[in-house]
Amino acid sequence: MDIRKVKKLIELIEESGIAEIEIHEGEESVRINRYPSNQAAPAAPAFAPAAVAITPAAQPAAESAVEELAGHVIKSPMVGTYYASPAPGSSSFVSVGSTVQKGDTLCIIEAMKILNQIESDTSGVVKSILSSDGQAVEFDQPLFVIE
Repeated sequence: MDIRKVKKLIELIEESGIAEIEIHEGEESVRINRYPSNQAAPAAPAFAPAAVAITPAAQPAAESAVEELAGHVIKSPMVGTYYASPAPGSSSFVSVGSTVQKGDTLCIIEAMKILNQIESDTSGVVKSILSSDGQAVEFDQPLFVIE
């Protein structure tokens, strides 16, 4: 299978809510799973209903929290896992009340085993942090409010 097709499939998986896809082309096949192999079949079904039940309730709460706070909202550019610090046990990149400059790292989002540093696109003071360490975040989910 052409590597460009595989890369395109990975991009499509990242942009959508699909957890896994398998494509067969003649004798070749490829399976892409957005979760680690150690979270295979038994863990996924037990976790999926809880995520579905929690997500709708969590979204309005996060949105109402953002509406209540005035300031610039930094949103997640991708689906992944939010990390507040560069390593377990180390101090957070920012905390409420921290002064940040444009380009400062605010957090890390792990997506497909890649650690992506999320930088501030404005200067100001962190008024609110809307995610907790190790939490799964969705695309366009509010993460920070900076004033």
